[in-house]
Order: sequence, then structure tokens, then C-alpha cells
Amino acid sequence: MAAEFVIEGLKATIEGKEILKGFNLQMKGGEVHAIMGPNGTGKSTLASSLMGHPKYEVTEGTVTLEGEDVLEMSVDERARAGLFLAMQYPSEIAGVTNSDFLRSAINARREEGSEISLIKFIRQMEGKMKDLEMNPEFMHRYLNEGFSGGEKKRNEILQMLLLEPKIVILDEIDSGLDIDALRVVAQGVNAMRSEDRGFLVITHYQRLLNYIKPDFVHIMMQGRIVKSGGPELAERLEADGYEWVKEELGIEDETVGQEA
Repeated sequence: MAAEFVIEGLKATIEGKEILKGFNLQMKGGEVHAIMGPNGTGKSTLASSLMGHPKYEVTEGTVTLEGEDVLEMSVDERARAGLFLAMQYPSEIAGVTNSDFLRSAINARREEGSEISLIKFIRQMEGKMKDLEMNPEFMHRYLNEGFSGGEKKRNEILQMLLLEPKIVILDEIDSGLDIDALRVVAQGVNAMRSEDRGFLVITHYQRLLNYIKPDFVHIMMQGRIVKSGGPELAERLEADGYEWVKEELGIEDETVGQEA
């Protein structure tokens, strides 16, 4: 069954300041939705709120995945339900190897007694790392410790490939990547496109969307979506910026304040 992910009237605050101001989006498996917008419009707050980051308080609205109430779930329950966030700034965790972390994450989503065998896991991880042109030594390195920005982003995509989530949120996965790394990361994403998996791609730049072709493009300002269209909308933003959107909609200040 194709995953259905619905966000309705979502409002969220950080330290008492409202950042999301009634965000609405409906997406289904097989669809790629891109969210674009200037800095400070709520994009990263959206990603963090959907995954249950404790700094962000959801004050209003609903989020459902296949009819299940996401906001009632803990962070680990959201991951087990099939939500995945590839983070803009992945954390470094000393003392936990990449392979141990990923095998534990896979097994956490499986029923007791059906855990992935070590041999099968190693084969899968080695195969996906090869696809992402990652050094095999990264299996045994501590999670993200000493990784470059591009290596961290590839590692996020590696996690996605192995976990096979239903809804993938990519939070500016293209930031800090050179063209070669961007191509490899995008290939990893495109390899996962299927009728039962949806993608929410948060980005500033059209260049990522040259590699990951979106079905829908949404412009985010003032903590909500203000305009939606097809891939041509991203192309116009690349050519003309955001001023025409503000003029068309009568928006003077597109921001919601500085995002944390």
C-alpha cells in the first residue's frame, strides 16, 4: 500500500516563538515534493518538528502517516513507523561504529526473532557503500566522527538505503556538496524512488532538483506554504529569485525570525 503522509494546520514554536504558522501538505507514495524558500521561513523547523525534536513544541495541527497519529509517537516510534530524516547537520557519536549503529537501527524496526544476520547485514552495507562510492573503512569508523560534510551526507543516504523508510525527509542534503558528491547522493535517492515511498526534499537550490526530479514544488514563507506548482516553479525561482512571489502575494517580510 502506498504510504500517505498528511500534515494539516501544523503550528510549532521554539522558546515560545511561533515558527510554523499553519503548515499544510499532503503527499503519497511515489511522489517527490520539494520545499523551497529563503532562510528563516521555517523549513528546518518543519523537518525537526515532524521527527519530534524536543526543542520544538507543536501547538496545533495534525500529522498522520497511513492514518496513524504521528504527533502521539515518540521519536523512535516515528522511525519505526517509517519516517526518516536525513539531517542537514548530522551528529557525531564517539564510541559507536557506523556498522553497529546501522545494524541496531535496522533491528529496532524488526520483530523480535527476525533480526538481520551479521553476514547479511555486512553484505548489504558493503553493497550500498559501493553504490555511494564510500570508503569501506567507514563501516568501522565512529558514527560521523571526523567525517567531512560530504561524507556525513553520504552516510545519511546510506542510512536511508538500509532502513528503507516509507517517508523520507531530506533537510538541505545538498548543502556543502560538490557536484560529484551531489550526483552520487542524488543517485542514492533516485534508486529508492518507488510507488510505496514518498520524499520531502527541502532545498535552497534548483541544482539538486536537476538530479532529483520533483513532482511538486512548494514555496515556503512565513512558516507555511504560500505557493505550489510543478518543476517549472523551481526553475523560475532559480532565474528570478523570490521577490516576484512576495509581490504577487503581497508579502513584505517572508521570514518568521531566525531559525535555530
